[in-house]
Amino acid sequence: MKAFLLAAGHGTRMRPLTNTVPKCLLPIRGTPMLEIWLRLCQRFGITEVLLNLHAHAPQVREFLSLRFNCDLAVNLVEEPVLLGSAGTLRANRDWIGNDECFWIFYADVLSAPDLAGMLHLHRERNPIATLGVYEVPDPSRCGIVTVDSDGRVKKFVEKPAQPDGNLAFSGLMIGTPSLLDAIPLRSPVDIGFHLLPQLGDRMIAYRLSDYVLDIGTHENYQLAQQTWQHQESPV
Repeated sequence: MKAFLLAAGHGTRMRPLTNTVPKCLLPIRGTPMLEIWLRLCQRFGITEVLLNLHAHAPQVREFLSLRFNCDLAVNLVEEPVLLGSAGTLRANRDWIGNDECFWIFYADVLSAPDLAGMLHLHRERNPIATLGVYEVPDPSRCGIVTVDSDGRVKKFVEKPAQPDGNLAFSGLMIGTPSLLDAIPLRSPVDIGFHLLPQLGDRMIAYRLSDYVLDIGTHENYQLAQQTWQHQESPV
């Protein structure tokens, strides 16, 4: 199974840390976030990853070539002009080929999810997409998901001024070719703002019970240093 690992953002909110280091290489208790994600992919049987790059791309290439060794195939795609998260999916559609589903991960989310359980639910229900969701204390800063009693998504709103609840999209999802078909023809085009809100009840939600933390602020970055405990041996 393949996975998009979206890592091409500027990391503006994390400056000055990201003035010289790409956000995906910021360390969590000594381990770069990119390495944490690649280990997770390998552990759950993902065989190939497409990693998009923009800011400080040479540093990411150097890290992968000199410091990270594993049998996971990592395809690097540099975006001189940012396409947006959904734009990256659309631009690399041929890479998916005939696969019936694929993973999409936001590289700036620190997580320890049960990917096997989420994939099982997706294959059982066969939606256009399965969203990993979790409860947050600050819903106005997140993509908020409203679900029915059966876990089907009723509404998705990115960063709502008046949230309907606190169940947030985790930046972790399973997509399908039909999801790619639904991407609006604009550029840049974003998953949260432009794609998911139009899909409604064609999606289902999978509640994540494990650690999830969006490393989008200095406060959360420091919190991760204190709370992340999923240390693993090198691959």
